[in-house]
Amino acid sequence: MNDETTDLSSEQPRAQPSRSAIPGDPAPLGLAGFALTTLLLSIINTNLLKETAAIFPVLALALFYGGLAQFAAGLIEFRRGNTFGATAFVSYGAFWLAYWWLAPRLVEAPDAHRALGLFLLGWGVFTGYMAVAALRVSLAVLAVFMLLTVTFVLLAIGAFQTGAPPQTATQMGGWFGIATGLAAWYASAATVINDTHGRPVLPVGLRGHSSDRTGSPAGQ
Repeated sequence: MNDETTDLSSEQPRAQPSRSAIPGDPAPLGLAGFALTTLLLSIINTNLLKETAAIFPVLALALFYGGLAQFAAGLIEFRRGNTFGATAFVSYGAFWLAYWWLAPRLVEAPDAHRALGLFLLGWGVFTGYMAVAALRVSLAVLAVFMLLTVTFVLLAIGAFQTGAPPQTATQMGGWFGIATGLAAWYASAATVINDTHGRPVLPVGLRGHSSDRTGSPAGQ
């Protein structure tokens, strides 16, 4: 009797975890926070928007959306076991928090352009090796990191230069920053739309294995 009971119980289907028990993908949030903050600052860098108070909306986004929200998305990626997404979102969330603190103080110290250039160049190096990692994520995410690498390098060159602003390199970096923000917005939209529809509506060009969780920043 015990053997039969054991056999019957072993044949019972195991309960599947409910969808609500699976952590949601934080990538759309992180990408969107990065995209909007980058877009607004980049428009200012191109000198298309010349309002002196335009920096205040950027600082607000840098603190709450590009900073705190993106940082939180990165912490969730750690919990999901996504090393790439966690490293990217926590790092760029920290970048925007640093920018929120730094930008007002640069007005008081206009001769810090070399230090600012090193700051931006360092982020360019980080973004460059993240772009190498993104080769195994998706084409959408790869585009974001490649464009962002160029953006940081151009902004660093512009910061190193002296003379009356805006510098040509800074303006070019602004245009590449706009392209970066739009690419990040697309990757965010693709992630959330594909997830809610349960099928690939917007292509992202996945390049990793289907079991590779580092593909989550691009969306499935």
